[in-house]
Amino acid sequence: MPPFEEFINEIKPIWDTACLTNMGTYHIQLEKNLIEYLGVNHISLFTNGHMALELVLQAMNLTGEVITTPFTFASTTHAIVRNGLIPVFCDVNPADYTIDVNKIEQLITDKTSAILPVHVYGHVCNVGEIQRIAKKYDLKVIYDAAHAFGVQMNGQGIGNFGDASMFSFHATKVFNTLEGGAIAFADEEIGKQLYTLKNFGIKSEVWVEGIGVNAKMNEFQAAMGICNLRHISEELSKRKHVVERYRNRLSKINGLQIMNDADGVQSNYSYFPVVFDEKVFGLSRNEIYDRLKENHIFARKYFYPLTNTFNYYLGQFDRNQTPVAQHIAKRVLTLPLYADLALDDVDRICDIILERGVKNT
Repeated sequence: MPPFEEFINEIKPIWDTACLTNMGTYHIQLEKNLIEYLGVNHISLFTNGHMALELVLQAMNLTGEVITTPFTFASTTHAIVRNGLIPVFCDVNPADYTIDVNKIEQLITDKTSAILPVHVYGHVCNVGEIQRIAKKYDLKVIYDAAHAFGVQMNGQGIGNFGDASMFSFHATKVFNTLEGGAIAFADEEIGKQLYTLKNFGIKSEVWVEGIGVNAKMNEFQAAMGICNLRHISEELSKRKHVVERYRNRLSKINGLQIMNDADGVQSNYSYFPVVFDEKVFGLSRNEIYDRLKENHIFARKYFYPLTNTFNYYLGQFDRNQTPVAQHIAKRVLTLPLYADLALDDVDRICDIILERGVKNT
């Protein structure tokens, strides 16, 4: 969060204008600031990331099947299903847990209309190969970039790939607007559709052209975003130091799989996942989770369970078709990570993890 006084000064004019919503001054300013920071052509703000994703799928008039991954948050799959579409689950690759591009084409049918890959933990998908496949089969590509705010690949903002990218500005993300989200897109027609859909389908004072929802970002959310964007460089720098300490302590431990930054990718240090191999390390993911919790340290089994194993979807999907995702989901733990996490606390977390059952290299 920004300094309290900074936020209070930022929101004072809201009382003067009494404009709280409906794409006001702060909303417009934050859009401009984000276009510049993310290096994208267009952006549309929403009350949260899920509604952003759900509405961009609606705006594209998709039908039939959408190829995606179960190694993601519930929102990704739910957004597909709530649009009357059928998710087709592709496995992930074992290196960075993003969609396995070598398995996409075998899932394409005459009902496929889009691919919805997920940039996991800020690590980016193979965007080049995904674009090649999409072009070959005339498919839309919508990225779930909830974890990838500010990430660049070869100097280009990650929101420039595919037809659209969804960013989450939830309170737990590297950049937040209290709660919020956005869609980065290239086609201005999509922007017009999004503008209407997030405002009940209202085109003008007397013209409602379709069924929409209320998904507008309010002025207080936008003001928080304006403030936080001023501090984003400092935020990412602090997170980098935390990640470096974790890597220094854990990267050479047998039985622990640690992700490194890919070549050409500027990370946002959003998460620090560790995959535990119980047979080598001596302790399971669940045992480490419980041990940390006993010490009032709250890590997260993220992502677990896979979305294609949710109770609601039982019997609809074959979990055995995504064995790599299932393997990772049962073993991954994301450790506490935020800008003001003291390095002494990082060491304490690592000491607890490494207390016993470890074979050092």
